[in-house]
Amino acid sequence: MLNKTTTTLVGFCLIAAISCTPVFRNHGYTPSDAQLANLVVGVDTRTTTEETLGVPTIIDTQTGRLYYISSRWLHYGMNPPKPISRNIVSVALDSSEVVTNVSRYGLEDSEIVALTRRVTDGGTEEITFLQQLLGNIGRIDASDLLSEP
Repeated sequence: MLNKTTTTLVGFCLIAAISCTPVFRNHGYTPSDAQLANLVVGVDTRTTTEETLGVPTIIDTQTGRLYYISSRWLHYGMNPPKPISRNIVSVALDSSEVVTNVSRYGLEDSEIVALTRRVTDGGTEEITFLQQLLGNIGRIDASDLLSEP
């Protein structure tokens, strides 16, 4: 009896120890400083930048920027994941797609953005589906059916 209890207790302790092991997850890709040193501002273009650094995570067509984003997250037990590090490399391009600036940002440069949830009123809360369906029956005009587009 004691042997079975000891085995069960040791098993639960092992399960508890394994479930509380920190797990690190890496997401995305940012080029190294050596790769960024190969970029020449004013000479390299978007094509040569993508050949040197790889395909960017995000391409902003309005501002002409290429973004390379990577992050490292800590998952620990039942706790929500925490960001350990975040790196963003921004490559600015001018209108002729020539590199004008290369910037690197980290987790310490980040800002918290408050998201708002706004829902547009559909105007259908006060009438039922059947009322909507029957309400459209009288709106059909014969000229709408017989006219050619």
